[in-house]
Amino acid sequence: MATPDSYRSMCVKFGVGKGTAWRAVRRVIHALNCLAPRFIKWPRGEEATRVIEEFERAKNFPGVIGAIDGSFIKIRAPKKDAASYVCRKNFHAIHLQAVCDARSLFTHCYAGHVGSVHDARVFRNSPIADFIQRSHEYFPADSHLIGDAAYTLHSHVMVPFRDNGHLTARQKNFNYCLSSTRMAIEKAFGLLKMRFRILLDCLPLTDVAKIPQFIIACSVMHNICILQNDIIDDVVVCPNDGNDVPHVVAAGADVGNQKRVRIMNELRMRLGNENN
Repeated sequence: MATPDSYRSMCVKFGVGKGTAWRAVRRVIHALNCLAPRFIKWPRGEEATRVIEEFERAKNFPGVIGAIDGSFIKIRAPKKDAASYVCRKNFHAIHLQAVCDARSLFTHCYAGHVGSVHDARVFRNSPIADFIQRSHEYFPADSHLIGDAAYTLHSHVMVPFRDNGHLTARQKNFNYCLSSTRMAIEKAFGLLKMRFRILLDCLPLTDVAKIPQFIIACSVMHNICILQNDIIDDVVVCPNDGNDVPHVVAAGADVGNQKRVRIMNELRMRLGNENN
């Protein structure tokens, strides 16, 4: 997982058979998936309060319980229905949607959709959509996720104002503050792929049903590294893999817009003056 080396290369280095290496990797992946609920946990109670406070201390953006985004994990072309796996970057991929806290610690991971599926659709099909329906349980103190323009505005999902060329100074400042706060998830993806460089290359797995388990296993180890203060200083932040969609009016969008405007008016003006 830490290198893009093939099974053949690793077997030569460590003097084991390919079957032995394959079974060892499968056992570890299974074990890590069993441990996933212990290390990838949605913040609750005091933990939720801590996450919200850490985001606000870091970038002064209030009420953030997590930053959300999607990333493409490159795979070999599957034998069945290969065209549906081709993402907008023109390679075969599996989609990983993740939420993280201000430390870039994953608090939710959802992997398995084919690369051609848009971030917004992945979101609608993910457990996060159910979390929003039970907001009193998952979004205490009227908290919210922050995402890019690929997501739909909701009282529990803050997205930037669409730049129509006529944004006010306050709207531009809101977009700037949201973007700088949301960099936590871009950093998380960068850390994940730097630690487990096989995710930067093309996964050698041919069984697409097992690829999501492989991705989740890497995500669990990413969290373990952060919890053990195994820090990587020079992180290449992954570019945004999302793509915008036409504005969608969803249930609760009016309440979401009212909340966004309120936050916009409360935010300190930082655009062009980040060091202050």
